[in-house]
Amino acid sequence: MKEGRLYIMRHGKTDWNERHKLQGRTDIPLNEEGRRMAEKAAEECRDITFDVCFCSPLIRARETAEIVLRGRDVPIITDKRLEEMCFGSFEGLENSFQIPDCPVNVLFFHPESYVAVNGAESLEALMARTGAFLEEVVEPRRQKGEDVLIMGHGAMNSSIVCRIRKRPPEEFWSEGIENCRLMRLL
Repeated sequence: MKEGRLYIMRHGKTDWNERHKLQGRTDIPLNEEGRRMAEKAAEECRDITFDVCFCSPLIRARETAEIVLRGRDVPIITDKRLEEMCFGSFEGLENSFQIPDCPVNVLFFHPESYVAVNGAESLEALMARTGAFLEEVVEPRRQKGEDVLIMGHGAMNSSIVCRIRKRPPEEFWSEGIENCRLMRLL
């Protein structure tokens, strides 16, 4: 039996994306542009088979999955391990790059040097939880020949891409996780 494929997609845009606000685990819905992006993604991947979709429980990811898979017999299963990276007290911060010495900016420019502070999640903790999800949930499904879609977030998806493609922490953002772009990883 052949191994199943693994795909990953980031949710559509939200108002906070447009305002350059750190979302993290703050549960922000899609905006109209985000819904249109999801509709376009649905059209672009209509001929791709997915046996199951594992999704972050955050509404922006769930809504994107529901739009992308509308009319298809694909179960959408949420898992807390697919939530976005927690940015602690920095969630809701707008235009962090304009704030000199803002500790969360290190994650975006030098992820290998990022130190989580003020209730934020470390890169190591993020990699551990998404790695456990891949090993415990995705790999058994792929071994049975199932094609899996993961619907998630920028940092969370980047952690999965890094693990699958064996990228070091300094290349954490190297794939450029665009909203609603389907990526085949395996």
